Amino acid sequence: MFFLRSRPQRQPRNNDFELRLFKKRLVVAFIFMILLSLVLLGNLVYLQVYCYSKYQTRANDNRIKLVPQAPSRGLIYDRNHIVLADNRPLFSLEIIPENSRNLRNDIEDLKELLNLELESDDIDRITERTRFQRKFLPVTIAENLTEIQVATFAVNKYRFPGARIEAKLKRYYPFSETFTHTIGYVARINQQDLSQLEARGKINNYAATNDIGKQGIEKYYEDLLHGISGYREVEVDSHSREIRTLNQVSPTPGNDITLTIDARLQLKAQHLLHRKRGAVVMMNPRNGEILAMFSSPTYDPNPFVRGIKSREYRDLINNPDRPLINRVTQGGYAPASTVKPLMIIMGLNEELITSSTRFFGGPFFQLPGSTHKFRDWRKWGHGWMDIFRAVEISADTFFYDLAFRAGIDRINRYMNKFGMGRHTGIDIYEESLGNMPSKSWKKKRFKKDWVPGDTVSIGIGQGYWTATLLQLARAHAILTQNGRNIRPHLLRFASDPTGINPTTYIEPDENIALPVRDSKYWDYARTGMCLVINGPEGTGKKAFAHTPYTVCGKSGTAQIVGIKQDARYNASALKETHRDNGLFVAFANKDNPEVLVAVIVENMGGAGRVAAPTARAMLDEYFRIRNTPCTADELVALKEQYRAEEEQEDLERQKESKKR
Repeated sequence: MFFLRSRPQRQPRNNDFELRLFKKRLVVAFIFMILLSLVLLGNLVYLQVYCYSKYQTRANDNRIKLVPQAPSRGLIYDRNHIVLADNRPLFSLEIIPENSRNLRNDIEDLKELLNLELESDDIDRITERTRFQRKFLPVTIAENLTEIQVATFAVNKYRFPGARIEAKLKRYYPFSETFTHTIGYVARINQQDLSQLEARGKINNYAATNDIGKQGIEKYYEDLLHGISGYREVEVDSHSREIRTLNQVSPTPGNDITLTIDARLQLKAQHLLHRKRGAVVMMNPRNGEILAMFSSPTYDPNPFVRGIKSREYRDLINNPDRPLINRVTQGGYAPASTVKPLMIIMGLNEELITSSTRFFGGPFFQLPGSTHKFRDWRKWGHGWMDIFRAVEISADTFFYDLAFRAGIDRINRYMNKFGMGRHTGIDIYEESLGNMPSKSWKKKRFKKDWVPGDTVSIGIGQGYWTATLLQLARAHAILTQNGRNIRPHLLRFASDPTGINPTTYIEPDENIALPVRDSKYWDYARTGMCLVINGPEGTGKKAFAHTPYTVCGKSGTAQIVGIKQDARYNASALKETHRDNGLFVAFANKDNPEVLVAVIVENMGGAGRVAAPTARAMLDEYFRIRNTPCTADELVALKEQYRAEEEQEDLERQKESKKR
C-alpha cells in the first residue's frame, strides 16, 4: 500500500503587509540618504566657509612659494670716504642636471674648456650631490671665475644647454692686509652662527645670506651692515618649478659705515713696521677717535671670503709670528716705564709725594731687612731729583720707592681708574683684559701671598703687570684730558643709503674717570713727559730732535726674561724672542693735545732704537697731512711707493746678510 504525503497549502500573500513594510523601508532609506546628504552638505559648508582661510593658505603654499632675496651689504669707508670694504660681482658656473645630456661629461668638458681647478673627487662630489636634490635645481661647479673664463663660456654656451653663469655680490677688501685687524672679514655662515642668529631671533633675515661678519668692524656692526632681506612671491607647478613672479619686495641694503681711520696713517704704520713684530695705535685723545691701528705681521682677509683652503689656514695658525693676533688689542705686554707718569698722579693724589719732593736715586733700591737689590737702569744711579726729573730720566729707584710706600692696593685702585685690567670699550670684540695684579689675584693664580718685592716691580710697569697697547694709549689719553673718561672707537658714523633711517654716531663720554685733589697734578705729570722729549736729559730727546711741533712722551723698555743680580743685559747672547720689547707713548701738542700715538716693537731692544723713531714718524705724517683730503688714486700711489721702498729695503738687507 502506498501512502501519499499531502502537499502543504500555501498561505495567501498579504499584499497590504508587504506594502506597508516596503514603505517603512523606503522611508528609512530616504531618511538615511537625507542624513547623509546633510552630513555631506554640513562638511562642505564647514570646509568652504569656516575653514576657507586655512585651506586657501595650504593651497597657496602648494601653488605659491616665497623666494628670499639677500640685501647688499653696506660698504666701509675711511674718514676720507675711500672704500676699504667693497662688494664686487663674483661669477660662478652652475649647471641644471635635467637640462644636461650627460652631466659628468659636461662637467669634464667645462673643466677642460675653462681650465677649472677640479679634481676627479670634486666632480664625483658634484654629481653625487645631484642625487639628493631635484633635477631642475642648479648645482655649482666653480666660483670666482675670471673675466676671461666668463667670456670663453659665453662663446661656447651653445654646447652646454644646462650650464649658466650666475653673478653674485661678494665682499672684497681692496687694501688686503692693511686693515685686516681693524675691519675684520666676512665668511660663510656656520652652524654656530646659525645657532646665535636663531637665539637672537634674526634667523629669518639670513634666509638668502651666505656670509656673516667674523672679526673686527664686520662682526661688531653686523646688524648695521647686513640690511633687511626681501623676497619674490612666485607661482610654481606641482614639481616646484617657477612659472611666474606674482609679487616682489625688494631687500633693504645695509648701512654704509665711515671709520675714524685715516688710510694714509694706516699705510704709514704698516710701512714703518715692515718685517717687524709690533703694533701702532694713533688716536685723538679729545674724543677717542682711532686714526690708525695696525698690528704686524698681518694677513690677507680675502681668502676667508672665498673660503680659505686648509693649507692656507694651517700656515697662518702655525706661523710663529702669530699674524692672527691683533697686537693692539690682544697683545699682553709689560707696560714698563710708560706708566711712570700715571704713578706720579697716584703719588700726588695720595700725598706720598709733592711737586717739591726731593729724592736721591742711587744705583739700586733695597727693601728694609732685605739683601735683594732692585737695580736702576743706570748702574751708577741718578743722584738728587724731583718728580719732574724722575720722569725725564725715567729713574727706576724713585718709582721703586714710591710703589713700596703706596702698596699694591692703592696702585691697583688707581690703575683701574686709568683703565688697566679693563676693557677699553673699543667697537671690536677682539680685546684682551691684560692683567692689573692684586693680592687676591696672586693668591688665586699661584696659591701664594703677595710680598713687598712684587709691589716694587709693579712700580716700573714690570712683574705681574700686563697691558694691551690700546689700554696704554687710553690711559695716557685720560691723563691728557685731566681725568676725563676716553672711549676709543673706530666708528665715525653709519649712514643709511636709502635715507630712511637717521645717521648713527658714537657720542663722546663726558664722565670723569679719575678725580684728583688738585688739577695741577695733571699738568705736573705732563710736564715730566715733555721733559722726556725736550729736557737736557730726556730719554726721547734724540728721536724727536727739531720737531716743528711740541711733543710730550714716555719711553719704556720691557724685559722678557729675568737677569741675574750681577749680570748685564746682552741682547746678542739671548734668543730673539727673549730680547727686550720697546714701547713709546707720545702726544702733541703740549697744550690741548690733538693726537696721541703708542708704539710697541717686539724683541728689538730699548725704546730709543725703533719705538721712539716710529712714534716720531707717525706724528710727522699726521701733521703733514692734517686737514688735507685724499683720493683713492693718491692712496693707491702711496701704497705703491711704500711697497717699492720696502722691496729696496729687503734687497739691501739681503746684501748685508751675504756680506756677513
